Amino acid sequence: MEPKQVKEGYLVKKGTVLSNWKAVWVILSEDAVEFYKRKTDSSPKAMIPLKGATLTSPCQDFGKRTMVFKISTAKKQDHFFQASHSGEREAWVKDIKSAIGCLEGGKKFARKSTRRSIRLPDTVNLNELYTLIRDQDNGVKELKLEKENKIYNHCFTGGTVVDWLISKERARNRAEGVMLATGLMNEGYLQPAGDRSKTGASEGTESVFLDESDAFYFFADSGFFCEGYSSDEDDIVKEEFRGNIIKQGCLLKQGHRRKNWKVRKFTLRDDPAFIHYYDPAKGGEEPLGSIHLRGCVVTAVEFVPDAKRYDVDGDLFEIITSDETHYFLQAATAHEKKEWIQAIQTVSKSGK
Repeated sequence: MEPKQVKEGYLVKKGTVLSNWKAVWVILSEDAVEFYKRKTDSSPKAMIPLKGATLTSPCQDFGKRTMVFKISTAKKQDHFFQASHSGEREAWVKDIKSAIGCLEGGKKFARKSTRRSIRLPDTVNLNELYTLIRDQDNGVKELKLEKENKIYNHCFTGGTVVDWLISKERARNRAEGVMLATGLMNEGYLQPAGDRSKTGASEGTESVFLDESDAFYFFADSGFFCEGYSSDEDDIVKEEFRGNIIKQGCLLKQGHRRKNWKVRKFTLRDDPAFIHYYDPAKGGEEPLGSIHLRGCVVTAVEFVPDAKRYDVDGDLFEIITSDETHYFLQAATAHEKKEWIQAIQTVSKSGK
């Protein structure tokens, strides 16, 4: 019998010969990970066997490139993949670990929870803790903090995080709070912002979360950005990034000029209503473009005009902005297409 397909979607992969990163279509089955140049390709570029493999997450071998995990095969070959956000990485890591565990035990694939850090007690679930600390009503509040002629937006201090952990009885003392916060940072849920916190994260052999008022951090999937004292014109541009992130992930996008299709990472914000898109392979923070969604129309479509240079079929949708600009996109699955359409429709009505 053929192994069952467990999961599929876009990830960014580091080349095994060249050191460049490229977006690829990835399929996880019960015994292997296959990756394709395009979603529509009939044969994979390569197959990574999972029997005897190990998985490392987070993998912090690449500096600023976060959300990376590593699969090491039984033959000691390393394969590096990057997800677009923490929730996506969590889902891939969980399913790959489960597949490896089932192969080791001679069992069929079955989803099960996995502990995310060997340094923490078995009772600690960092994904659950992050959900609580990220809660807009009862979690750590995101603020605009100022230091050395710079403004850090959607940010908070290390001391605030430890205070929250103790007040919610998640930590018994400040030392335990630092341990939990360090775990969240090492897993990529919290990111250092500013020189002080970045120094703590890079000093010595292990990163350390700083329980200090001048050490700034931000949520990995927040709208964080840093700016110097700027003109009014710069503030108008930055206004696009002030909204909360509602949804993010990779989609296939048709270019406006050449009509070719490329994988882009999309980030949807609510107020103001904008969706920004990035080149996921570059891992940079500067978007390639933005779409103002206020008053837009978004619908599912069956085909795309001039889609000649790329074989696209299924899970397509279109965004028509208030100024009549058309954007054609393809989701990884029908379910994901529905989620994107619903999220964009909500934001276009509520956001300014």
